[in-house]
Order: sequence, then structure tokens, then C-alpha cells
Amino acid sequence: MQVILLERVAKLGQMGDVVDVKPGYARNYLLLQGKALTASKENIAQFEAQKAQLEARNLETKKEAEAMGDRLDGQQFIVIRQASDGGSLYGSVTPRDAADAATEAGFTVDRKQVVIPHPIKELGLHKVDITLHPEVQIQIELNVARSPEEAELQASGKSIQELAAEEEAAAEYEIAELFDDLGGAASDDDDDAPAAAEADEQ
Repeated sequence: MQVILLERVAKLGQMGDVVDVKPGYARNYLLLQGKALTASKENIAQFEAQKAQLEARNLETKKEAEAMGDRLDGQQFIVIRQASDGGSLYGSVTPRDAADAATEAGFTVDRKQVVIPHPIKELGLHKVDITLHPEVQIQIELNVARSPEEAELQASGKSIQELAAEEEAAAEYEIAELFDDLGGAASDDDDDAPAAAEADEQ
């Protein structure tokens, strides 16, 4: 099926291009989202008549997206989630979660603009792409943690696994110290025992 693109579509073409696409993709996405028109003679003539307006509108929205992108690019947002001790999430972080986190921080981001290449199922820092405009894509970072304190530690560069290992090592050290103290106390008792026996004999 041939369609004429009303805006740039990744991996498909630029505004004004007439491209061949599968009918389902055209009907369920391109035409539905207003990104294209069926490539009939009437629609092509209509596009040519409105081309200047469409390009002007596209340029305006692109400038707005670039301005927002300058503020948003590289920002880090905290997403609090429940997870196991090993750092595996109970569930996963979705595009809606990323959009909500950015919106709470004062940015206008729609979940449809969020691109999460692989499902986020672990605690930690994760890069996420945001498409603000067909020609403007930026990246944010999600700091997925169980608490704000944990998020702060992760932001400083420590992973949950490293923190768990440190806590375990500290606990093992404390236990070893405790046993050393107990062992020392027991040997002191042994040293006292012969002296006490001698005292009894006298």
C-alpha cells in the first residue's frame, strides 16, 4: 500500500515521501496517528498545496522539541520499586513509569514518546530514549531503587549488588570479631582454671 508521509518517520522516510508499507501498518499506525495519507492523486495534490504550511508547522514543533530536549537530555529520574535482595524487580519499569517520573519533575513527556529497548527488570541506572519529535531524540536515565536513600547511593556510582556485598562483608567481619572476643574470653578462663585449682589445694 502506498502512502505519502506528513512527517519524518524513522526507518521509512521524510515528509512528502511516497512509500510502500504493509496495509495493516498504514491503517493501524500511520493513518491513525495522522503521520501519513493514502497516496491517491487527490491526497498528493492536497499535500503539495499544504506543503509550505506543514513544513512551517514541522519547523516550529521541532524548535519547541529541541528547546525541551536541551533541558531534558541527560536528566536522571528516580523510580521507586519493590525488588528482591538480589536486585530483581517484582514486575518491570514501563514507558508509562518513565513518562510519569519525567512529568512529576516538570517535563511534559507522553508514554508514546518513551523508547525502552529492553524491559527494565533490575534495580540500577538505566538509559531510556525519548522521541520528542520525529527529528529530535534525547536520552534520560532512570534510577530504579527500593528507596530514595538507595537511589542516592546508586547515583553516587554504587550498584545494589556492591552494596549487598559490602553489607555482607561487614556482617561477616562483625561475626568474626565476636567469635575472636568469645575465643579470647574462653582462653582467659582456661588460664584462670589452674590458678583456681592451686588455690583450692592450699
